[in-house]
Amino acid sequence: MLGLCRRTEKLEGAVQISGSKNAALPILSACLLTDEKCVIRNVPDLEDVRVMFALLRKMGKTIKFEKNIAQVSGRLRSGVLPEKLVRKLRASVLVMGPVLSRLGEGSFALPGGCALGERPIDIHLGGLKAMGASYSILRGRMIFMRQALRGAHIKFSFPSVGATENLLMASSCAGGVTVIENASVEPEIGDLCLFLRAMGVGITRKGSSYTVKGRACLGGADFTVMPDRIEAGTFLLAAASVGGRVRVDSARPAHLGALLTKLRATGVKISKKGNSLTVNSPKIIKPVNIVTGHYPAFPTDLQPLWAVYMLRASGRSSIKDKIFPARFMYVDELKRLGASMVLKNAVLMINKSRLSGTNIYACDLRAAAAMIIAGLMAEGETRVYELRHLFRGYENFFIKLRKLGANVSMEKVKK
Repeated sequence: MLGLCRRTEKLEGAVQISGSKNAALPILSACLLTDEKCVIRNVPDLEDVRVMFALLRKMGKTIKFEKNIAQVSGRLRSGVLPEKLVRKLRASVLVMGPVLSRLGEGSFALPGGCALGERPIDIHLGGLKAMGASYSILRGRMIFMRQALRGAHIKFSFPSVGATENLLMASSCAGGVTVIENASVEPEIGDLCLFLRAMGVGITRKGSSYTVKGRACLGGADFTVMPDRIEAGTFLLAAASVGGRVRVDSARPAHLGALLTKLRATGVKISKKGNSLTVNSPKIIKPVNIVTGHYPAFPTDLQPLWAVYMLRASGRSSIKDKIFPARFMYVDELKRLGASMVLKNAVLMINKSRLSGTNIYACDLRAAAAMIIAGLMAEGETRVYELRHLFRGYENFFIKLRKLGANVSMEKVKK
């Protein structure tokens, strides 16, 4: 499939944000910690979620999924993950902790996902080793085993989101108390903690440290996944980039502080009512620099969309990504539209640009959304190829954009 975009003068209306992909995936993984039934609501219907369902089924779980409600039941029977599925999903690494906690052994291929540069899992492995696990690598697979996972004092070298989630789950069924220091505090991790508490785990957080009191037997839970803050940010930036007035519902403003601060600094007017945000885009945009970082700093997932937005700004701006310094593969594609950008020493400099449509190729999930928004800003017609990336993380993206008045559609690629 490809995205066909034509210039749109403004976006108007309201958009409902779906459940969070980055919260749903670890919560679904945590269902492996119990044989009792779990009901997970507000699960977005995405390619990544479907792959996670397939992984859970391979391990013995039964999945029923309808109207964004996932019912997960059955026993965990196997800790051997098929390489074909693992390579499709970076979050497949999150089953390591639950599998080791429950079965004592597992076999995993290295995970896939978006190509965003080096993303080592040594922090995951170091934490699991501190809890009593050992592993070896044989024919491209990691073979794990343990006698019994036990509580440990673990201090991360840097706050890894995935390692925090993995170790929280591993310690949920481990003996004793586990303390994880210098961990990540993203809202999605908070959602996972709420789910684990609903299953019976004792978890507390103070600053960037978590204390987990494990239990040998956990129960099922009925839980509703939080809204997707990255999708909310995407639509806020879409409205600011294209122009117009858009209300973003189920936005959880408290999770978007860094983005809202930067948007207001550019001149955008934002009003808040409950969990809804309304954005009014001015005619003149001020250039504003961003540096991405761990929450609550500006999220790396929104930096490609911010880059597109700054193409409207009346001056030069810059982006430095401290999380994924290699996350600038989209730059050459935006240049094909006429974007004036210079990438030097992992810092992207952006100048006001007049865009004109052409054929471009999405290189990752968030870049795909950014390119579609750029296509709505460009004169003429823009074709965005490799939309498979987009479907991994956005539910009904084109439907939602068209509801706001965007001139966008999907077409099958002609072979």
